[in-house]
Amino acid sequence: MTKPSTPIKKKPAPRKPAAPPQAAAAFDRALPEITALSPDRLVAINLDIPRAVSQVLGVLPGLLALRPAIAEQLQKHDLALLDRLETYALAAWHAHLMWLSSRAPESAVKPLLAEAVPLRENLLSDAEALARRGLLDAEAVAEIRAGQGHIDTANDLVALSALFSGSWPEIAGRTAATEEEVKRAGEIGPQLLASLGVREHGAGPGPTAAADRRARAFALLVHAYDQTRRAVAYLRWDERDADTIAPSLYKGRGGAASSSDTAAAPAGAPAQAAPSAAPGGAPPLN
Repeated sequence: MTKPSTPIKKKPAPRKPAAPPQAAAAFDRALPEITALSPDRLVAINLDIPRAVSQVLGVLPGLLALRPAIAEQLQKHDLALLDRLETYALAAWHAHLMWLSSRAPESAVKPLLAEAVPLRENLLSDAEALARRGLLDAEAVAEIRAGQGHIDTANDLVALSALFSGSWPEIAGRTAATEEEVKRAGEIGPQLLASLGVREHGAGPGPTAAADRRARAFALLVHAYDQTRRAVAYLRWDERDADTIAPSLYKGRGGAASSSDTAAAPAGAPAQAAPSAAPGGAPPLN
């Protein structure tokens, strides 16, 4: 068996979610699973869904690069979870927008745009300055700059919020951007998309139905990502970079780890002695 051994040096950057039509198509593909999901598999939504989606999309290329090794070494691992991870992420994004739109008035578009446009430009200018100094991913920043139109403005704010938040310990005090601006960008982006959707298509499902679909889509995403992290933890144990390739969705939130913030041995892993701690003395993937 060939096991990947080159350490991963570059931290994957969050990516902005797809435009609403692509996200809606992903939701439709996942809808049979969303509808059939048993209520006992639902998990508490105690993190920011847009940021989680941006994070998963950012690490997805690195996860797919490990797919051959997972298939070879973990033959009982459910590879379909990795193959459908992008679909689950975009489905959760769409369900979140539909939940917001169930409460968003069409009249909110104008004031939201009035705040969103300058906020995007200020954060984007700060991000470009940080990227020139190597403190943010230049490719991710350039992708955000390429966006045009109201939908891209909203998606760009989601991506900028995730990008700044994911690197805040490294950039705090080195940028004019504030934590309040970063947080507000993560709030206003989805709100703007939801209001644009109401203006374009009318109101979506009622609040109760929208909340149920959101919870189910989120649970599918968390389960698929956690199972993939388990596989990565096994494959990259010696390299000590599993948490860079597939970081916890809950990392940096503080407090006790969630039950979905653990990485047990993946199905199909060859039997071996289980270390009591990861190299360096830290618990595995926490």
